[in-house]
Amino acid sequence: MSRLPYLRHDNLDAAGQAVWDSLVGSRAGHLVNTDGGLIGPFNAFVHAPEVGRNLSSLGGVIRFGTSIERRLSEIAIITVGARWKAEFEWWAHARMAREHGVADAIVDAIGNGEDPPFQADDERTVYAAARQLTETGHLDQDAYGKAQQLLSDAGMVELVSLCGYYTLISFLLNAFAVPLPPGATPAWPNSPGAAPAGDSSPGAAPATDNMPGTAQ
Repeated sequence: MSRLPYLRHDNLDAAGQAVWDSLVGSRAGHLVNTDGGLIGPFNAFVHAPEVGRNLSSLGGVIRFGTSIERRLSEIAIITVGARWKAEFEWWAHARMAREHGVADAIVDAIGNGEDPPFQADDERTVYAAARQLTETGHLDQDAYGKAQQLLSDAGMVELVSLCGYYTLISFLLNAFAVPLPPGATPAWPNSPGAAPAGDSSPGAAPATDNMPGTAQ
């Protein structure tokens, strides 16, 4: 069960309702759980509407407004999610990575903390940069140079911003012990969000391409 109480739409003031409407309106109701609250990190967004409004706006840009190919951005997102063992983020974005062409063996290896069997150099380059940045907070010149050559200067700003944003989302998910939907299997059984599959934790519809895994 989430440490934050689930707020319903009618519990919120005008600022909170505006954030709720912005989030839910673009996702056909898939964010509302059986308690009438928002799943994933979005319940936190409406607890602090000014923060939530700005995070939602940034998340939209990070997900859909960058120059980075979606296949590559999803590799970076699941690398961040695996680093922090953010269950909800992994649950939503592992499937999105697969949908956008990332091989099952690569997704599974990232989740298991193993060396992914990359065949594509661009995937290897983005993974190396995302993992090093997320693990150490730094990029050495080799990782930076390869990623910059692939993505350009603007793309590097986007990649670093993406890793930072999904680290923030991971922190929200883990600090507030945000549960998985009923029936979802935890990737890491001892992680903060590893609610038992099929338990009474508030649930939601399956992820869609417009549902962030963790965020926008």
